[in-house]
Amino acid sequence: MTTPDAPLVLPALAFRPFRLAALCGVLGALALLASALMGQWQFGVFFVTGLGLGLVNALLVRQSAEVITAQDNPSKQKMAINSAARLMIITVLALVLAFVFRPAGVGVFFGVALFQVLLVLTTAVPVWKGIRSVNQPQAEV
Repeated sequence: MTTPDAPLVLPALAFRPFRLAALCGVLGALALLASALMGQWQFGVFFVTGLGLGLVNALLVRQSAEVITAQDNPSKQKMAINSAARLMIITVLALVLAFVFRPAGVGVFFGVALFQVLLVLTTAVPVWKGIRSVNQPQAEV
């Protein structure tokens, strides 16, 4: 069990923002093309907006984690408050877009959701590969 005063430890993650941004760009372009071909280009625009919101959130998480953990006495409470505020702002923005521009505005939720899947996959797969390479027995020569 941890206490609020326990030191904050940030694990090293395989977060590659440029690779993630490129992947979002490709998927966003495909979503725009597909939605335009179906006559719903606005949905594609909001989908790309959701991907963008997710990417901005991930970059802000990285920045705030670096700032907070660089302090002499990093606080889990600061990190929690920062995360809650950031997620509240993104959620409210997504809700406003979805409501004001309904029905196409709902695409923002699909974009944010897909971004979260991409984020998990792009950070977890390199970690899994690293774990597998460490646990595999080395062939003797």
